[in-house]
Amino acid sequence: MNEMMSFCGLLCNECDAFIATENDDDEKRAEVAEQWSKGYNADIKPEDINCDGCLSDGERLFSHCKVCEIRKCGKEKSIANCAYCDDYACEKLDKIFQMVPDAKDRLDEVRRGL
Repeated sequence: MNEMMSFCGLLCNECDAFIATENDDDEKRAEVAEQWSKGYNADIKPEDINCDGCLSDGERLFSHCKVCEIRKCGKEKSIANCAYCDDYACEKLDKIFQMVPDAKDRLDEVRRGL
């Protein structure tokens, strides 16, 4: 599968929710729900693990993706990802860049190519 980059620079195709959805793998959904419930101190059920990637216009999005301010902003601006934004890199990206520095590196690389 080709790389599918989210607005913030994460790779959707490497996300366990996306992988479980693509493979229609209920065992993986249960594993991810348990892992994320513990890791994020949340009540995540296997049926919550359905996502076609944040660039998708479909209904199958992980709950966080549905309320993500970065996704909302990118959709409103109709951009491929945040690297294409005139306001790059805005404060909305700070937290994700702290947690996943590779996301910033990916977006910076895209930005250099523009």
